[in-house]
Amino acid sequence: MSNGRLMLDTNTASYIIKGRPAVIRDHLRRQIPSSICISAITEAELLLGLAKKPDAGQLAQAVKEFLLHVDILPWNSDVAGTYATLRAGCEAVGKSLCTMDMLIAAHSVAVDATLVTSDKAFSQIQNYLNLQDWTQPLA
Repeated sequence: MSNGRLMLDTNTASYIIKGRPAVIRDHLRRQIPSSICISAITEAELLLGLAKKPDAGQLAQAVKEFLLHVDILPWNSDVAGTYATLRAGCEAVGKSLCTMDMLIAAHSVAVDATLVTSDKAFSQIQNYLNLQDWTQPLA
């Protein structure tokens, strides 16, 4: 069971930064801002996206603004241990994610956060994760 913390994956963070789909804003409005965080891995992926688009000034500003207003959790030895255990467990049952997704998944497990994602790849290992999809309408 999650501690109430919500870790946004890179896709969800990108949706928030771009302001679409609109349902994302509805979900975001229902949250306590201090409960929302991202992994330093997501920060790296967002910054990589900017590095690949050096002329995207408006996007760069939106990403910087987003990063100022979200709690960015550092990668540390506890998270590394969770990653090793999670990945080994997933591989033992024939499940796997790309490296960056596995790092983010492990980070959410390590800090006992619900992972907010619309990426269906994470459903492969949903037994290990608490998941929410903010691209789906509110109930």
